[in-house]
Amino acid sequence: MEKRHSIIVVGGSSCGSFSAFSAAKAGADVVVFEEHKAVGMPSHCAGHLSLSGLKRLGLLPLPDKVVENTFKSAVFYSPCGNEFWVRFSSPVTCVVDRELFDKHMVDLAMKAGVEYRLGTRAESLILDNGSVKGIVISREGEKETLPSSIVIDAEGVSSNLLKKAGYPTLNRSAVVNAVHAEVDNINDVESDTVEIYLGRKYALGFYAWIIPKRDGSAKIGLAAKTGNLKEYLQRFMHNHPIASKKLKKSKIVKKSFHPITLGGAISRTYHNGLLIVGDAASQVKPTTGGGIIFGLMCSKIAGEVAAKAVMNKNYSAKLLSQYQYRWKKTIGFELTALRYLRLMLNRLSDNEFDELIKLCSKLKLSKILEEHGDPDFEGASLIRMLRHPVTLVVSLYFLLSSVI
Repeated sequence: MEKRHSIIVVGGSSCGSFSAFSAAKAGADVVVFEEHKAVGMPSHCAGHLSLSGLKRLGLLPLPDKVVENTFKSAVFYSPCGNEFWVRFSSPVTCVVDRELFDKHMVDLAMKAGVEYRLGTRAESLILDNGSVKGIVISREGEKETLPSSIVIDAEGVSSNLLKKAGYPTLNRSAVVNAVHAEVDNINDVESDTVEIYLGRKYALGFYAWIIPKRDGSAKIGLAAKTGNLKEYLQRFMHNHPIASKKLKKSKIVKKSFHPITLGGAISRTYHNGLLIVGDAASQVKPTTGGGIIFGLMCSKIAGEVAAKAVMNKNYSAKLLSQYQYRWKKTIGFELTALRYLRLMLNRLSDNEFDELIKLCSKLKLSKILEEHGDPDFEGASLIRMLRHPVTLVVSLYFLLSSVI
């Protein structure tokens, strides 16, 4: 049996690394266990992030090689081809190379004193009298028991550790399956614009996207509640009346599949000796499936609370509940509001999406979005926007369509 670690983090992706960094920065002894032999591999998402979110987290500027492009516009295409544009005077989002971004987070953590064990799988939590006391790991077929004061679970959507321990996990009925691909070239796109495609035929229960990179290539993808993702992707690339023209010369150079949790956060993200962060806690925006910024916000709090617990030698659920209190204060309203918004979106037919996009464009809602929108805090943005009569008209249409 190895020495007892103060804090063990399971998962070396951005959320796990940021938890580790935050705890180590506060003076705690932290070790991260990552099952893959390289952090950031395989890459599972497009890496589309808000610049304001990165700034809030103190992560700007990012290294140039990490950022693949920046965007100041977005266009939403309805199923029949209606367009709704939102333009800002300066960039509001960026797309990052997820592998390099995650490695950048590892570098930050290691400079703060965090130790990494790659190629090491966390098999289960060690439970003693209702408290988590460490983990069981496996490496090259050998199992080992590692005691710790606190475990931070950043293992992702799989939630294997939580399931084995009998703890509540995310709502599986609210999970959609996504395919993310990179294509070598793309035609007729504005390089500073992200494109969003709505419609049940191409992405049942979610949407499809095209995110251009500076070098003329692009990240594309979609998610759907049911159906064959390979068929959806081929249909999107070759049959969509708008996207197919942009992708007619494109060849897929990389492709991956992954689930996205849209059900809002799990009911309890702390237990005696345990904190749960990121996708494992379902700290993901139910509208867009974006989980990096919210996950990092929560991971920072988790690291700080874990370090405080170590300092006080108190690993009880009572002390660790400060984590849930703080992250709920930060993004709790957003997750709840956006969950209801997702449920309403799921009820809209393609015809209703067509009318909604047409109405947003006709009423020039983009100007209000530019003034009051926040890409991270959409729920709060909607509250501010409801002061405008135009927004009330759109909201009334949206609500009526979703309940009729």
